[in-house]
Amino acid sequence: MYFAALLARTEDGWEASDTELDDVETLSDLTDLAQEASVDEDTVLVYIEQEDAWFGILRVDGEEDPRIYVSDASAAARSSYGEILLTDELLGREPGTEDEIAALEELVDLDGTEDGEPDGPARPASSSATTDRTTARDADTDSDPDPDSHSDSDSVPAGPIGELGILADFGVSEKDLLTLRTDALTEIADALGAAEVLEAVR
Repeated sequence: MYFAALLARTEDGWEASDTELDDVETLSDLTDLAQEASVDEDTVLVYIEQEDAWFGILRVDGEEDPRIYVSDASAAARSSYGEILLTDELLGREPGTEDEIAALEELVDLDGTEDGEPDGPARPASSSATTDRTTARDADTDSDPDPDSHSDSDSVPAGPIGELGILADFGVSEKDLLTLRTDALTEIADALGAAEVLEAVR
């Protein structure tokens, strides 16, 4: 289950609203959503949480580039909303790397041959060769019980990623942020002085 909320700072304090992400597909979409809620280009925070798994914060200050924090990158990588926050820059990889990997995978068939490459004539295998291959396959199975379980999330580090000081000027230190788990928004709202306005929309 997901929960998303938006907190926009105004002269009179914070305004809160729950946020639908059905039409959000990219980081630009999410940033635009935050900027539209901004009052006089003041700070807007978008909070996204997947229950008992991870949470993420997007901070937008006027026209500045968005700032991002994700509590558990590997867990977020398995989520469509988490993937929006896990940009190439945040993960420290070259832009387009994921697309290149996907393109290479499409070029190679499941049997390991490239598109258009003949498989070659089948050769009968001796019983000993068959046994050797079976043993090797069993060994691979033992070491990796589910080869298909690997996903892009395997290349994403476990644990927090992003800007630890994203809320430092609002009283949430790096240490405080790292101790937050699920339902972190409650404690964040308390620190911001926005608990009451948040409660009104939850």
